[in-house]
Amino acid sequence: MKKNKPLFILAFFSINFVLGQVTGTYSFPEVIVQGNRINRPLSRPVQTISVITKEQIAHTPARSIQEVLSYVAGIDVRQRGVGGVQADIGIRGGSFEQTLILINGMKLIDPQTGHHGMNIPVPLEAVERIEITKGSTTRSFGQNGIAGAINIITRLGTEQTGSISSYGADFRTFGSSLFLCLPIGRYFQNISASYDLSGGYRYNSDYEVTNLNYENGFKINENNYIRGMAGYTGRNFGANGFYSDKFPDQWEQTKTLFANLSYTFNKRNFYLQGRGYYRMNQDEFRLKRFDPEYYTNYHTSQTVGVELNSTYRSVIGLTGIGVEFRKEMLESKNLGNRQRTFNGLYLEHAITLWDRLDLQFGVHSSYYSTYKWKIFPGMDLGFQLNKSNRLYANYNMGYRVPSYTEWYYNDPSTTNNPELKPEEASTIETGYIFTMRKLKFELSYFNRLSKNLIDYVRDTSLVIPNPNKWTPENVGNVRFNGVEASLNYGINLGFNGFKWNTVGISYNYLDADLSTKVDQESRYVLNAFKHQLIGGVSFEFLNAVRLTMKLRYIERYTGVKYMLVDGKMEYFALQNLTFFGELSNITDQEYIESGFVQMPGRWVKIGCKIKL
Repeated sequence: MKKNKPLFILAFFSINFVLGQVTGTYSFPEVIVQGNRINRPLSRPVQTISVITKEQIAHTPARSIQEVLSYVAGIDVRQRGVGGVQADIGIRGGSFEQTLILINGMKLIDPQTGHHGMNIPVPLEAVERIEITKGSTTRSFGQNGIAGAINIITRLGTEQTGSISSYGADFRTFGSSLFLCLPIGRYFQNISASYDLSGGYRYNSDYEVTNLNYENGFKINENNYIRGMAGYTGRNFGANGFYSDKFPDQWEQTKTLFANLSYTFNKRNFYLQGRGYYRMNQDEFRLKRFDPEYYTNYHTSQTVGVELNSTYRSVIGLTGIGVEFRKEMLESKNLGNRQRTFNGLYLEHAITLWDRLDLQFGVHSSYYSTYKWKIFPGMDLGFQLNKSNRLYANYNMGYRVPSYTEWYYNDPSTTNNPELKPEEASTIETGYIFTMRKLKFELSYFNRLSKNLIDYVRDTSLVIPNPNKWTPENVGNVRFNGVEASLNYGINLGFNGFKWNTVGISYNYLDADLSTKVDQESRYVLNAFKHQLIGGVSFEFLNAVRLTMKLRYIERYTGVKYMLVDGKMEYFALQNLTFFGELSNITDQEYIESGFVQMPGRWVKIGCKIKL
């Protein structure tokens, strides 16, 4: 950390450190968490679930979904740069490959590499909410959700509305976004777009990000509904330190297309949904940006899938049945031409007894062309002690198939391992929730045993940069034990034009029996956080100004530790006009989240938003 920080800044944010984290005016609305078959109200959880609403997103000092997620307890966001260019998302010590990313329940798995999992063609303005389920989600969504799942729910409004926003920032950075909701009778449609451009905060860290998204829905009648979506995101960026510390001129460009169409029938006790989706990702990577002949890779991955899910409510509860078919294809200069198929069967059942006991159990049976049939069962249990107190516990199994990069990729700093085995994991979790009016407290403990865990390792060296190659290996069985606690309070206390809206705090402790050779480095697994503290506070002044402060403290198993403080101030000048300013990394901390990428110091952004 840089020396000689102003003492009043440190003193002020030490107070916020104690006060904690909330991303907006805190309330406890009834939210139905979307599963692919069985939905469950957030007020009666059987797993640890966090929900970020569109109001909370609006008040967060963030310009991308990745940055919004960085303020959520148990989420480990390791960004390579800023602006949503590229980020790896881990949950409770799990790797980014063990986190399943979805849009409206549809998987965004990239067979090439999990680094592209957050190539999401949805601007922040188009997000209705984000649902984070911690723990294995294989039984609900399928493979890769060993540590958890992040389901991004998009907006599809029934009233005409819209907004335009724009901002400018340090390092020759600016951006703008557009969101329009244009329903016509029973036909609903949204158009959203965003564009971000930066000259970069250090050598070869410039970026350009474009997001375009169109979504529609047609209500045929009370029982039948059709919904579609098509999106594109393009990103090109200087990748200094992204994958290697030997080549500062690395450069990458990705182009991602995503489309889906669903049909839903819902009548009385029967629900049926069928949907199909397509995802294509093009990736061009240069080891020397201005010398493409030196080393350039081209990859094009395509995923095509169909799903059919149904539920039936009877006197014995709610029964869900689902089936899934998916084909993953890859054309690559480095990885070769590959393809594999996936089939999945789902069976779940949920029942509530005596209006207190919630029981949900099921099984997912999976077939990969390179994996054969496997069965992954699970069970969730929730018990409502009284109006304010709830207990829950669950046991679930999950798995992940290696990406094609792990199997086949080679470059001057990395080698492959086609003998890698799929990862498997079993997770046990128990939790307690207390709610009363504006107060919510949650405490949970989890234990996850991962088998055949995959990590990139290399031998240490006295030579800088390290000349040894990173190699993916099944490093063995690793057990993660963790405790997560959070307290949120919607104070809404004010006087003389001042109002204190919210306060809260969350803490995570992770204990892992991680072992490695003394002379060996780990790229991902051994870089998990050991302690995580997230805090924030929200105020209003004169009914026209809102101040939201955030604090994150991370201490990793590698010994790396850092504390970040961010803030956002909004001035509601008119009913439809808001000016805002964001100050990131207020204390000018020096830190690295992933790879060899030095993150930016203090960074100012100023902009405005107009509601149409």
